[in-house]
Amino acid sequence: MTDGVASILVVEDDDAMRDLLVEELRDAGHRVLSAPGGSLGLDVARAEPVDLVITDLRMPDLDGFDLIRDLTALPDQPHIVMITAFGSIETAIKAVKLGAYDYITKPFEIDELLLVVGKALAERSLRRQVARLQREVERQYGFENIIARSEAMKEVLALVSRIAGSTASVLITGESGTGKELIARAIHYNSQRARGPFVAVNLAAVPETLIESELFGHKKGAFTDARADRAGLFAEADGGTIFLDEIGELALPLQAKLLRVLQEHELRPLGATKTQRVDVRVVAATNRNLETMLAEGTFREDLYYRLNVIQLDLPPLRTRPEDVLPLAEHFLAQVGAKHAPPRRLRLAADAQQILLGYGWPGNVRELHNVLERGVALCQGELIRADDLPTHVKEKRPADFLQVALARRMSLAELEREYIERVLDDEGGNKTRAAQRLGLDRKTLYRKLEEYAKARGEAAPAPSPDESMG
Repeated sequence: MTDGVASILVVEDDDAMRDLLVEELRDAGHRVLSAPGGSLGLDVARAEPVDLVITDLRMPDLDGFDLIRDLTALPDQPHIVMITAFGSIETAIKAVKLGAYDYITKPFEIDELLLVVGKALAERSLRRQVARLQREVERQYGFENIIARSEAMKEVLALVSRIAGSTASVLITGESGTGKELIARAIHYNSQRARGPFVAVNLAAVPETLIESELFGHKKGAFTDARADRAGLFAEADGGTIFLDEIGELALPLQAKLLRVLQEHELRPLGATKTQRVDVRVVAATNRNLETMLAEGTFREDLYYRLNVIQLDLPPLRTRPEDVLPLAEHFLAQVGAKHAPPRRLRLAADAQQILLGYGWPGNVRELHNVLERGVALCQGELIRADDLPTHVKEKRPADFLQVALARRMSLAELEREYIERVLDDEGGNKTRAAQRLGLDRKTLYRKLEEYAKARGEAAPAPSPDESMG
């Protein structure tokens, strides 16, 4: 559809009927094309993509069934409504099986046809919207959009790319806030199940008495508040992936039931007498040490090995400082893009230094929250140290060389930053700064002029109390 106007093709060999349909559809606000037969109709659809095709069944050159087959093979296949005077249930079933949206029998009222057309166009619009959102989600969770400058995270992503196409269960371990769900989604959206559902559940957030019903569903009357049948999350994830976060919080009786689902690929809702098949890939995650729980008898060994076919260990943010600033820039770009007009949010040098020196006990999630606060408090588009929380600023400053490594600074960049910091520490006095740096003043001035020129600034003037000598 263009500007909300649908493009409809009418394929009908009866001239009077074709003219009537074209007139009525145009009066309804649609853009209408027409063809007197199946072959010409197919040529029109190939030359100019349309949203909907209304076609007769019996036509001399190419009947409606053959036309449906050819239309559904087009790259952007239209929705199809078949009209025929030879109505029968067998004809309707065949048309729908071939790809028609609906079927209407002559004689019919125009209002009846317009109702079917409206429903067909609404479904087409919804399908396109879903497909667009699906593409956006898949792009969002593409490997290229996951920030990984550190070798540790690069190794994780390399393994994720290798296992995404597998059907094996995956266990993701790591501290809270390290991005376990992000990795789970990356596995799903880079797999053959990407067009299927991704269902996430935090087991720690569901009351123990409700977990079985939440996961496996229930029948009406299975318990006091079961007033209707309810499909569980495993049934919702059929054909896709279920992400079981905080798997270590699952009680032992439910671990046994989960194990059966994983082994048999079938489940039985509460109160049901029959099982149902499910095709679900399981990705589980935990911040607990499951091996310790095995030794304590609080986690089943057979379930552990069923889940832990492939294990991914996510490193904490404090062990990969190279990722801190790229992650911060990524988050700021996301936040800035949501503003109207968009804002180009940036981190000042003092804010960068503080972020690199902090230990991030809350990992990536904490970094995101700190930046959201900084955006809310900053004046303009530059986030400074004053915009950051006190508990982050009061941490011991990071080792300068460690910061330089994390920022992947060149030797020239490292020299420039050190010179400027020494000058700032000396209150701008270039004589004392030169002495402290072991440089003569001419060399210091030359370097400062180079730095100013690179930034497009005027060269620094000598202080009143300084002389070049």
